[in-house]
Amino acid sequence: MAVYTKLVEQDINNILSNYSIGKLKSFKEIQEGIENTNYYLLVEEKKYILTIYEKRVNPKDLPFFSDLMTGLNSKNFKNPVPIVNNHKKTISDYNEKKLMIVSFIEGKAKQILTPNDCKQVGIEVAKMHEITKDFKIRRNNDLSIASWRKLFNSVKDQCVKIDKELPKLIEANLIDVEKNWPKSLPSGIIHADLFSDNIFFHNENFNGIIDFYFSCNDFYSFEIAICFNALCFDGQKHNLSFNVTKAKNFIDGYSSIRKLLDEERESIKVLSQGAALRFLLTRVFDALNTVEGAIVKVKDPLEYMKRLEFHKKSKNYEDYFF
Repeated sequence: MAVYTKLVEQDINNILSNYSIGKLKSFKEIQEGIENTNYYLLVEEKKYILTIYEKRVNPKDLPFFSDLMTGLNSKNFKNPVPIVNNHKKTISDYNEKKLMIVSFIEGKAKQILTPNDCKQVGIEVAKMHEITKDFKIRRNNDLSIASWRKLFNSVKDQCVKIDKELPKLIEANLIDVEKNWPKSLPSGIIHADLFSDNIFFHNENFNGIIDFYFSCNDFYSFEIAICFNALCFDGQKHNLSFNVTKAKNFIDGYSSIRKLLDEERESIKVLSQGAALRFLLTRVFDALNTVEGAIVKVKDPLEYMKRLEFHKKSKNYEDYFF
């Protein structure tokens, strides 16, 4: 989450005039994240999140995100629910941009998850995959492996500003991943951005997943690989290590709901390497293309250099302690 579009109280009141949820009591900017503009709203006695979609989000994708959140919640999954406006739509217009207001998920994100937290998350991720397998909606992954070479070419000449070893590191891993990427694995709707700041806990228990704006159709096991990168490394920057206990607990939780096929296990090395590469590339791009005047915390690309080193050196899925 972030703030690119500055709003004052009257702006928000004008937006709320298109909804029947009550009067605004207070609001504040949310600086975390990098994609869209977000505000916390207190309306009457209820809390909401207002999101204005910025350039990276294609307005044509918004019905998919809205339907996904609504559909998941209808099956008792814990996630934000889009609020319907006075025109019985969940998507509204604001100054040539699109916006949604969604319900607020109580709880807080943990910066570092415990092994038990990872098990809870594994269970909920598998539930999400199972719930959505019969959903009729579909969205292609705009940040799939097919996009990584082009993204790298767009930053290749500038990324030495971040670290002089980056071009060589990215090229070597990109060659590996392009050569070994699986052609077919069980697929469906994935969240595709399950970092700890998108997972809420309340009283030490899982209480919901937020920020579905990268959700798409892809390999289920690619979601696991993303979670390994996002949740199962301890330390910072150049002093990172893979926490095998967290990874095992995640898999134990996930497998209690959805069993993994042998080919999914065998692909976890290259999928994890690819997931690390994908987030390294987008973080490099964002670091080199910050928007002047935006209130945003850009995530450090260098955290993913050490992850890539681990994945490149690992031999097979047994190194991830399945």
